[in-house]
Amino acid sequence: MIKFNTRFAPSPNGYLHLGHAYSALVASKLAQISGGKFFIRIEDIDLGRCKKEYEENIYKDLNWLEIKYEENIIKQSECFDNYERYVKKLRDLNLIYPCWASRSEIKKTILKKSSSKSSWPIDPDGQYIYPEIYKNISKAERSNLMLSGSKFSWRLNVKKAMNFAQEKLGNKIFFEELGLEPKGKRILEPNLYGDFIIARKEIPTSYHLSVTVDDAEQGINLVTRGLDIYPATSIHRLLQIILNLPETKWYHHNLLREDSGEKLSKTNKSTSIKSLRDKKIKKDEIFSLIKAIEPFPDEV
Repeated sequence: MIKFNTRFAPSPNGYLHLGHAYSALVASKLAQISGGKFFIRIEDIDLGRCKKEYEENIYKDLNWLEIKYEENIIKQSECFDNYERYVKKLRDLNLIYPCWASRSEIKKTILKKSSSKSSWPIDPDGQYIYPEIYKNISKAERSNLMLSGSKFSWRLNVKKAMNFAQEKLGNKIFFEELGLEPKGKRILEPNLYGDFIIARKEIPTSYHLSVTVDDAEQGINLVTRGLDIYPATSIHRLLQIILNLPETKWYHHNLLREDSGEKLSKTNKSTSIKSLRDKKIKKDEIFSLIKAIEPFPDEV
């Protein structure tokens, strides 16, 4: 059996809820039953929303749930220099381009190109596909914008990136899914997101770049996470290929939901683990409650 190293990667922008507990328990159990290691990563690149208080409660919640993890914890806010190096690699390969577009500019462009915003394609996260405003501007225009000092993000040219990756591997590109049925190889579909952001205007990274780089840094070979992140797997596998990072396998699990059918979330003020701790509810009761909603895996 392969020894799987897994991770739980919460963002400290609110208190963890039962859905987080389930995700952490799934990841730790899959590492345990395979003889691998379980890691924690703090995804705090959103400096405006992330708080020390929430980070401290992540550790309290995990310790209270008696989830054991490796000591070497990665905090993304301390890895910006590393992310910049990978952005430079993509820039040197000419696979990314600068984008000065604001949200309002994107919306205006969409309205010009389409009869209505409702007819414009949407990505899996519910955002409008980028209308490629700055993708094919002239070198002179790009140079002038650079010299103006205006802030810009970097976007991946998905078509060029896919061609690069396919030429590199010499065949169709897949990722391997171990959680969802049918298990096995899935063809990449990064075009679902259009030319997505690799590095934001205010920080030298994005969620997609950070998680891909960090999984390699932590030695993760089985990425476990909720079904809602499944579409982004194509992006992450594509980046692994381009950046010469180790290939991982993926295990996506179902989401815990409210009685209304909505997924548990910080935005919806779902019941936090902290509140359950404060009420002196026993850990066994929490585990029983989670198992009643969604069973834990017994193999991988």
